[in-house]
Amino acid sequence: MTQRRRALLAAACAFALAGTAQAQTTLKMQASWPAALTLYENFTHFVDRVSKMSGGALKIEPMPAGQVVPAFEVLDATHKKVLDGSHTWAGYWTGKNKASILFTGGPGGTFGMDFVDAMGWLHHGGGLELYQEFYQKELKLNVVVIPILPAGPQAFGWFKRPIKNLADFKGMKCRQTGMAAEIFQRMGMQTVNMPGGEIIPAAQRGVIDCAEWVGGIEDLRLGFHNVWKYKYTPGMHESVTIGELIVNADVWKALRPEHQEMIRVAANDTFLIWWARWQKQNAEAIKELQDKHGVRILRTPPDILTEFLKTWDAMAAEEAAKNPFFKRVHDSQRAYASLVVPAKRFLFPPYSFAANYYWPEAGAKPAAGKAEGKK
Repeated sequence: MTQRRRALLAAACAFALAGTAQAQTTLKMQASWPAALTLYENFTHFVDRVSKMSGGALKIEPMPAGQVVPAFEVLDATHKKVLDGSHTWAGYWTGKNKASILFTGGPGGTFGMDFVDAMGWLHHGGGLELYQEFYQKELKLNVVVIPILPAGPQAFGWFKRPIKNLADFKGMKCRQTGMAAEIFQRMGMQTVNMPGGEIIPAAQRGVIDCAEWVGGIEDLRLGFHNVWKYKYTPGMHESVTIGELIVNADVWKALRPEHQEMIRVAANDTFLIWWARWQKQNAEAIKELQDKHGVRILRTPPDILTEFLKTWDAMAAEEAAKNPFFKRVHDSQRAYASLVVPAKRFLFPPYSFAANYYWPEAGAKPAAGKAEGKK
């Protein structure tokens, strides 16, 4: 190869590399959770999928809570373009507008809906359009929102002593957040709002008597078992709870259309694939909490769950009477649930039916023939 051809080839390679560098886009996004938690792994799964789908042309730099702004300030930071985006949860914004809690799936799953139903409302019942309108018109924030994180069903919580009924937790000081904190306050609990990373230090200092976080693997990683030994499940406050990806609207508009679609597709992939893995992790964590750490995992007293739903319904009606947008969203969810929930209950066998046949709960007798392996 002549010297001139070598020079031309080198120039061509340099031009190609320069073009690649110019074409690559990097976005800086921060989560509302510490890097050690599985919720953050939902974020990094998404980041990895985007990078692979784009062939490295679109990269997202993930950052844990507090790296740029505090956990509860990521929404405003994304609006102001301090961050290009954030991985967070709409329930943190009830101080701005209580309609935010409805986009997480809402207390009680909202009219009995499960995760698939809630995503159905978002994608096929007008929910996503209302979600965008909420941020862009109601809160007047320059952001785009995409659902990404299924973080439930969540446990009722951890307690320093056993609770047998509603009266037992009245007066206890508990870490709660968002709308659930207001509901529990009305039910008689004293509540303290704090990010996940602050819960254990507060418990160790005796500042709080109980705490709600997530459940399963999240609670194990956070170390609740080192402080308390009573864990109650299920809860109705976040039986269906969905986290969000927030992107600054100017950043979003500047992305190539194919990159916008990759982000949407990667978010959907993350929702499903991470969720399935997470449920397995939760099952493993429950076993470890009981067998290795001596945690007593107990059923939440039914009167607490019933009272929670009654209190939520009353508060939702009060809010709808004074907040027209809350009413629009709540009515939309009710209409969608009135169609799918009764149909699903009719079409789907109860989860407990086959579960009890193959895996009877402690104290229950196995179905006839099951012990001998008969069909």
